[in-house]
Amino acid sequence: MPLAEAEAVSTPIPEITEAFPHLRTYESIYNFSVEQPEEFWGRLGRTRLEWMRDFTVVADHDREKASFRWFPDGQLNVSVNCVDRHARKDPDRVALIWEKDEAGHHEMITYKQLQDLVCRLANVLLDCGVKRGDRVALYLPASPLAAASMLACARIGAVHSVVFAGFSAEALASRVQDAGAETIITMDQAVRGGKVIELKKVVDAAVARCPSIRQVLVGTRTGASVNMGPKDIKLDKILESASTECTPAVQDAEDTLFLLYTSGSTGSPKGVAHTSAGYLLYTSVTHQHVFDYKDGDIFGCVADVGWITGHSYVVYGPLANGATTVLFESTPVYPDPGRYWETVSRLGITHFYCAPTALRLLLRYGDDWVKKYDRSSLRVLGSVGEPLNLEAWHWFHDVVGEGACTLVDTWWQTETGGIMLSPRPSYPDAPVKPGMPMRPMYGIRPVLCDAGGQEVQGLGVDGALCIGSVWPGISRTVYGDHKRYLETYFSPFPGYYFSGDGAHRDTDGHYQITGRMDDVINVTGHRLGTAEVEDAMTEHPEIAEAAVVGFPHDVKGEGILAFIILKENPESTEEQILQDLKKLVRTKIAGYAIPDFTLVCTGLPKTRSGKIMRRILRKIAAGKPDELGDISTLADPSVVKIIIDTYNAKVKQT
Repeated sequence: MPLAEAEAVSTPIPEITEAFPHLRTYESIYNFSVEQPEEFWGRLGRTRLEWMRDFTVVADHDREKASFRWFPDGQLNVSVNCVDRHARKDPDRVALIWEKDEAGHHEMITYKQLQDLVCRLANVLLDCGVKRGDRVALYLPASPLAAASMLACARIGAVHSVVFAGFSAEALASRVQDAGAETIITMDQAVRGGKVIELKKVVDAAVARCPSIRQVLVGTRTGASVNMGPKDIKLDKILESASTECTPAVQDAEDTLFLLYTSGSTGSPKGVAHTSAGYLLYTSVTHQHVFDYKDGDIFGCVADVGWITGHSYVVYGPLANGATTVLFESTPVYPDPGRYWETVSRLGITHFYCAPTALRLLLRYGDDWVKKYDRSSLRVLGSVGEPLNLEAWHWFHDVVGEGACTLVDTWWQTETGGIMLSPRPSYPDAPVKPGMPMRPMYGIRPVLCDAGGQEVQGLGVDGALCIGSVWPGISRTVYGDHKRYLETYFSPFPGYYFSGDGAHRDTDGHYQITGRMDDVINVTGHRLGTAEVEDAMTEHPEIAEAAVVGFPHDVKGEGILAFIILKENPESTEEQILQDLKKLVRTKIAGYAIPDFTLVCTGLPKTRSGKIMRRILRKIAAGKPDELGDISTLADPSVVKIIIDTYNAKVKQT
C-alpha cells in the first residue's frame, strides 16, 4: 500500500532502527513490521518487557483453528512490568492521578505506593483462597482500588473480569456466571456526576443469582452504611494488616490476563479473553507510538476501567511505560460543561483521549466553557469508540487544541486489544485528515474484502475491513466458546480477522471507517453507509447528534429514518432545520440519501460507554418496539419510551 516517504518517523523506535540502520522511514519500518513480524515483535518484546524466563519462540500460530500464541515459552508477571520495575527505578514518580467526582479534588499515588497497595491486595486474595487461574469479578468505578485490583489479580495469576460499575444486577450476574467467578471486589457506593450509585446493593442482588460466589470484598468510597452478609468482607480492615510484600507468580506468556465482556449480535455477551505478554507489549507499543508518549507526560484517558479503553490506555499501556495516568471518576458535564478542561488545566494533562459522544455533547454548550481554562499543557488529542464526525473533529482540533495539537482519531476494538488504525505513527508532522484513522499500526495489514471474500485491490475502494496479519494484542478466544470466536471473527472471510466494520481506502491509501457492516442500507439499489448520512446531518450548525437507521420500505427496499438531537437554544425553527437537513444531505450525498423521516429527540439510547444502540433504533423504525429486549443496561433507559412515543406520533400515523 502506498505510504509517504520521509527522513524519519513521528516517534523514534530505536529497538528497530539501531538493529537495522537501513530502516529510516515510517514506510520502511512499517513494511518491515508486516513482512518480518517475528523479527519486529521479537525485538520489541525482548527490550520492552521484563522476563522471568526469556522466550526462544516468538510466534506459534494455527490460523485454521484461530490459535495464536506469542512468546509461548517465555515467562513473566504483568504486575512486575507495570509497577515493580518502575518503583525500583523511580519510586516517587506519580503512577496514578485519581480525579474524583468532586470537582477540584484529586489524589496522587506514586509507583511505590501503588506497589504496596497491589501487594496488600494480592495477599488478601491469596488469604481468601484465590488461586492461579481463578476468575475474580471487579465491580468498581474508576479509582486506585480498581487499577490495583486488576494488578493484584495479575500478580497472583488470577484472571480479572471488570464489569462496568453501572450495569444492572442482572447484567453483572450473567457475567459472573459465565466466567465462573467465586470472588467479587466492589465498593460500598460510587459517585458519578454528583449522584450516588448503590454498588453494594447491586452486588447483593447479583450474588443472590450466583451461588458460585464465595466472598465479596467491599472497599470504601463514601463510608455509607451498607448491608454486610456472611459472604461479605470489609476490605479496608484486612488491607491494613496485609503485608506490602508479595512474591509475583511466574506466569506463562500465554496465561489469560483478563476477560472483558462485550455485546454480541446474538444479545448474549461474549467474554473476550486476552493473555499476558502479547497484550501488554501491544498496549505499551501503541501507547507510545500512537500518542508520541514521552517521559514526564501526564496521560489523560477519561474512559472507564470497565471498558477495553480503560484497560489498555488507563491501566496497562501507560503503566507498562512508566507513565503518569489519570483515573477520571466523573462526567463531562459535572458540575458544569467545563469539567474536562478545568481538569486539564489543574493537572497539567498533556494527552487527552475521549469518546466522540462526549465531544458532541460538549459541542452543544458552545466554546466559552473550553476557552475559560488554560489548555496550553495539551500536546496530543485523541478520540476512540466510533467514527469522529467532521464537526466534532474540527471543534476538538480547532477550539480545544487551538490548532496546535496532533489529533489522533483511533480505530480498534475490544477484540484487538489496542489501537489498529491511527494517523500516528507516520513520518514527522505528517498532515492529519479530519475524521479518519488513516494509517495502520506497525504489524497491522488492513485488507478490504468484497462480498465474495476476495481482497479488493487499488485505491478509492470500499469493502469489509479485515486484518491480514496476526498481532500480539489479538484476543485469543471467547471464554468457554472457541467455536463462537472462530465463527464470529474468522469464518466470514477465511484467512482474515473480520472486524465487522466497513471501510473506504482513499486515493492516498488512507482508511476511513464507514460504519458497521450491518449499518449499511440499500435504498433503491444504492448501498449507503448510515455514518455517511449522519456525518452530513451533523455538519448543520444546530445539530448536536444524529443516528440513522434503515427500515423496510415497500417501494425502495429500505427507507431511511433519522433521529436527531438539537443543540441548546437553536436559533432556527424546527421546520427550518428539517428543510436545511434535506438540502444538506442532497448536497453532500444525493437525493436518495435524504431521510424519509427525521425525528427530533431529547436523547438517544446509548450504552454507558456512550455508543448509540442502533439495534434498538432499528427495531423502533421497523415498528417492532415489543422486540427491543433488555434495555436496563442503557445509560438512560427512559429515552426509549420517549422515542417510541415520538415515532408513533410522527411516523406510524403517516
